[in-house]
Amino acid sequence: MLDNNIKTQLQAYLEKLVSPIELVATLDDSPKAAEMRALLTEIASLSGKVTYSENGSYVRRPSFGIAQSGEKPRIHFAGVPLGHEFTSLVLALLQTSGHPPRLEAEEIAQIKALSGEFRFETFVSLSCINCPDVVQALNTLTALNPAFEAAMIDGAGFLKEVEARQIMSVPTVYLNGEPFGAGRMSLQEILGKIDTGAAARAAERINGKNAFDVLVIGGGPAGSAAAIYAARKGLAVGVLAERFGGQVQDTLSIENLISIQQTEGPHLAAALEEHVRAYGVDIMNLQKAARLVPGKDGAPIEVHTASGAILKGKSVILSTGARWREMNVPGETEYRAHGVAYCPHCDGPLFKGKRVAVIGGGNSGAEAAIDLAGIVTHVTLLEFGEALRADAVLQQKLASLANVTILKMAQTREVHGDGQKVTGLSYTDRASGETHRLDLEGVFVQIGLLPNTDWLKGTLELSAAGEIVIDGKNQTSLAGVFAAGDCTAVPYKQIVIAMGEGAKASLSAFDYLIRKGT
Repeated sequence: MLDNNIKTQLQAYLEKLVSPIELVATLDDSPKAAEMRALLTEIASLSGKVTYSENGSYVRRPSFGIAQSGEKPRIHFAGVPLGHEFTSLVLALLQTSGHPPRLEAEEIAQIKALSGEFRFETFVSLSCINCPDVVQALNTLTALNPAFEAAMIDGAGFLKEVEARQIMSVPTVYLNGEPFGAGRMSLQEILGKIDTGAAARAAERINGKNAFDVLVIGGGPAGSAAAIYAARKGLAVGVLAERFGGQVQDTLSIENLISIQQTEGPHLAAALEEHVRAYGVDIMNLQKAARLVPGKDGAPIEVHTASGAILKGKSVILSTGARWREMNVPGETEYRAHGVAYCPHCDGPLFKGKRVAVIGGGNSGAEAAIDLAGIVTHVTLLEFGEALRADAVLQQKLASLANVTILKMAQTREVHGDGQKVTGLSYTDRASGETHRLDLEGVFVQIGLLPNTDWLKGTLELSAAGEIVIDGKNQTSLAGVFAAGDCTAVPYKQIVIAMGEGAKASLSAFDYLIRKGT
């Protein structure tokens, strides 16, 4: 079932098993069960420390659990974990055997100290790039603490359960049968939700830090580049990030980062963090900036966090990035994750055989419509303007698809639903003024980005679009405060441009500190 190259790599990983483990399957007569049996028997054949049995009694079939020999499985896979989830399987094998996860000692101690009952269920699609992070985080918690149990559930294989729970977005996580969260979540974010005292402890630690030479707000490509350039100058550098990696974490495929032919967002985000940490930069993750206070009479600039902490910097670089733009129409918020979605690649498989709309005729909207056309019954693409803005090659592909309808001059007015899920969408034909309704089950919003600058209003100069206004050296309207990346008014929101702007901002901050004599 596995090709020889993957088998060789997997065998090398299995040599790192600490204790014997058992793969316990709960099967039926389905083709997926046969595929699962083939995978598990092949894995067991690669190591003398792995045994396989079919005497499982898990609630879902087909499925399998992983446990140390003689113990009951607490990590479960209801689905064949190939594709993006194969790494989740490998890590689960290693960590169940006792192989230590790549966590700080403080985090491991925090996990082991948690008490109670934590039974997690994560619904995924095997094409989702966001899902493995959640699955792996929950499996790590489970391997370290017997109070946890975690199950990965392939939504496409358990459609009746998906429909019964009205799941229309992945990853969707349940804790002890109740909704816990949706979308990408890191292990630290999950810990923050179940360990209620974690935020206060983190704020207390942050409050005790001395003023940084350069304090970077944001951990995406711009913030990472700024931190690295500043650290290489020998400066004391801190990075405050709501989620390190930023929007890159949600990007499927990256093919225009010079010298790297192709990579995926999560891989790039991990590489950025590893590079930044290599320079000894103080990274304060999962912390949201709430207020910027300019320094007076030579005092450091202050950044106040939502958790109540106060950080100080002799200079500050703002690189808070951007987020998906919302339609801001009735029904959008009510039906988010219940038919309104923002990641077609992740959530598309949940709409198999259904009718959907894509809002936006730029490259993102066109690519979304093309991807969805291979999964759903019909796609209606709505473009506000007179013409699509997507590249010509994408427009040609769209025109060739029989199950795609393109509506131009279409202004979305409302998302309709039955109280549980999306049932339709209303739009106005801007040419005729007439309003029409489309009956459908999903709405994928692809209308661009909004800068994450709401917390800066009234503090420094912003453009009409809410972007930070900077000069050629990335200086903002406040002395000692610089900005870079998608949160600024610099045109063309691209990863490579953000990295260059981050480097510029850092060099400008260094020049500012030298001239100021600090």
